[in-house]
Amino acid sequence: MARIIEMLKALFALARSGGMTGALPARVVAEIDRREAAGERLVGWVQLALVVTFGTLYALSPRAEGSSNTSFTSTVLVIYFVFTLFRVWLSYRRVLPTWYLVISIIADVGLLCALIYSFHIQYNQPAAFYLKAPTMIYLFIFISVRALRFDPRFVLLTGLMAAVGWFALVIYALNTDMGQMRITRNYVDYMTSNSILIGAEIDRGIAILGVTFVLTLALYRARAVLIDAISSHTAASDLAQFFSPQVAASITKADDLPAAQMSKTREAAILMVDLRSFTATAAKLPAEAVMTVLGLYQDAAVRVIEAHDGQIDKFMGDGILATFGAVEDSETHAADALRAAVALTLAIDAIEPAVRAAGWSGPFQAGIAVSSGLVTVGVVGGQSRLEFTVIGNAVNTAAKLEAANKVEGTRVLTDAATFDRAMAQGHDLPAVEMRPGRHISGLAKPVDLVVLA
Repeated sequence: MARIIEMLKALFALARSGGMTGALPARVVAEIDRREAAGERLVGWVQLALVVTFGTLYALSPRAEGSSNTSFTSTVLVIYFVFTLFRVWLSYRRVLPTWYLVISIIADVGLLCALIYSFHIQYNQPAAFYLKAPTMIYLFIFISVRALRFDPRFVLLTGLMAAVGWFALVIYALNTDMGQMRITRNYVDYMTSNSILIGAEIDRGIAILGVTFVLTLALYRARAVLIDAISSHTAASDLAQFFSPQVAASITKADDLPAAQMSKTREAAILMVDLRSFTATAAKLPAEAVMTVLGLYQDAAVRVIEAHDGQIDKFMGDGILATFGAVEDSETHAADALRAAVALTLAIDAIEPAVRAAGWSGPFQAGIAVSSGLVTVGVVGGQSRLEFTVIGNAVNTAAKLEAANKVEGTRVLTDAATFDRAMAQGHDLPAVEMRPGRHISGLAKPVDLVVLA
């Protein structure tokens, strides 16, 4: 009971605040609003389907015996059909405001109660006659349909309005000209005459309120889950921008959250990029200009690398470490990496005018290197800080080859083993120059270099 009281208090607080979105980021609130708008359109379509179904059945069914020529049913159905059709149309034009939804709920319940009320006129019976009309079941349908929006406030409001409407019908029946009608405590008499059994009408009202509160509490909990799910989905989408799609998928779709020391070994290619004279030139520029230049360069690099099935492992200031075939097995990792390296030189040349316009002085060039071999892909770090990365001899070799561009006077270097592997994988761009037996700083053995640019 204490738990129910606590949830009811929270629900009333929700009704006052207008939703559980006050402390959420604006982008999460926007996504919740978008889904609620879609839910409201669904509510409208379901209600339209209900009125069409009810109207079709009414039109096709034979006229009930005992009914008079006076009937408001068709009029009420036409009004409600037009009203619902307009609401569906309007929901596609704009986000329906709360005050309009409140008016819609009042109209829904009001029109249904008017339809129920019309039965005693249509059949020329005392008002108690309409209390036995099976049409009152539609009150429960109207309440449950509101759950499609996943907002408990509107379920609660619909249920309360339905209960008010039903008790208003009961009170009217009790206070109108009794005629053949009377209050009874005999259930058989109640079922076979135009009498009123007070307990039965109270039971119907309690049933309406009971269904309303159960659905409201269930929907209150469901809405909390929905908000958590949207928040988590939005956070995952936002964080995915800081990882390659393949890395993000490997984390979010894994049965178990990756932990430190978890790793796999694969054949992969490593691409290293570093801007020339970046530190010295950047020191002469305003911070805004430096960030603009970095943005132009990194955006171009990301597009080229991803276009060749590579994944950005990390940005290191003006340096970039990218992998090919490390996150997912690839039979063309070396060929893809070499094609990306050559394409990247063209992309950097293409953005040079924009970089100069941002304030960059001097030549805008980068050193690029590719190496390949067995690498270990996995998670490093501690419990509170993890990082998905790649380690291995190929990573170290790529870094040393990239630095060797300065000594060799080149823009793109690779080793002969990587070049041969790429050729076997379908790489068709010729080498500019072969430089065998070169001593590379930081590497123990001489390396046969291949100049690609």
